[in-house]
Amino acid sequence: MKNYTAIIERCPETGLYVGYVPGFPGAHTQAANLDELNANLREVIEMLLEDGEPRLEAEFIGIQNIALAH
Repeated sequence: MKNYTAIIERCPETGLYVGYVPGFPGAHTQAANLDELNANLREVIEMLLEDGEPRLEAEFIGIQNIALAH
């Protein structure tokens, strides 16, 4: 079993959840809720893997919080 890390954001204009796998070209989708987004991401990744294991263009490392004083 292979695991992929997806980044999830919510579009403030549409309210839709947007997900993508960093460094995996074409591995992105959107949905109205997180369960649907997860299913969509699984589907798009499975489709992309039909062409073979991708060579990832980047590796997800983590997130950082940046504090700025205004």
